[in-house]
Parts: sequence; structure tokens; C-alpha cells
Amino acid sequence: MIVQTACTVFEYNMLQGAENFSPTSPYVYKLALYNANANLGNTTTAYTTVNEVTGTGYTAGGIVLTPTIAYDNKSNTSYLTFNNVTWSPASFTCRGGLVYNSTTGAAIFVLNFGSDKICTSSFTVTFPTSNSSNAVLRISSSIAT
Repeated sequence: MIVQTACTVFEYNMLQGAENFSPTSPYVYKLALYNANANLGNTTTAYTTVNEVTGTGYTAGGIVLTPTIAYDNKSNTSYLTFNNVTWSPASFTCRGGLVYNSTTGAAIFVLNFGSDKICTSSFTVTFPTSNSSNAVLRISSSIAT
């Protein structure tokens, strides 16, 4: 089962300062694709090859992502998204993906595509718009009183 979520290990690593999405980051982030038999969710701790997609145009480990981070003063929100990625040529079936830190292997986010996606020529993953309302990760500052 693939459950779309942020991975708990990612949340912990963020609080430890062990993730860095800035343009000068020493880390490389990737998106790996998985079939419907994959077991991915909030307890996923690391990239795995178990039930990873195989087929034309896909290389184990996935594709490199380019992170974009920003801060919106008006909404007091920091946000993160990634560039859209395309496999072309591509011939495989996938149900979801894992965004992970390929430098450390640590899991970041699990994506569920909602149904099997069958591609025969190319496959594109489109990430949310890079703004404080839509980005894949949004952190809004507030202090509890």
C-alpha cells in the first residue's frame, strides 16, 4: 500500500538540521517510482529497490530533482517544491513515488498517484506550484500562547 505523506524520518531530520534544500546544499534529492505492490508511508525511512519500477527509460534510483525554497513575508510561510520531471522514452507502470535524499538515502515524501499510471512513450510528474498556498511543503510560523 502506498500512502501519500511526509515521512517521519524526514520531520526528525529537519529538526536535527540534517536536510538542506538550498541551492548550495551538499545533498542530491531524487524521485524513485514504485508499482502498486510497494509498501510506502510515513514509517518509510529510506530509499528501497523493493517493488521499484522497471522498464524502458527508467533507471533504478529514479531521477534527480531540483528543489525550490522560498519565504512569503505576507503569509509568514516558508515553502518547498521541486521541478517537474519527465522520463522519456518511458514504458512502465507505476502507482507512486518516493522523494528521498540520495546522498544519505533518507526518505522525504511518499507520493500516491491514485491509480496505476501506464506510460508507453513518456511519463511526467508535476509538482505543485511554488508558492505559499500550493507548494509540496509549507511551514507557517506561529507561537503558541
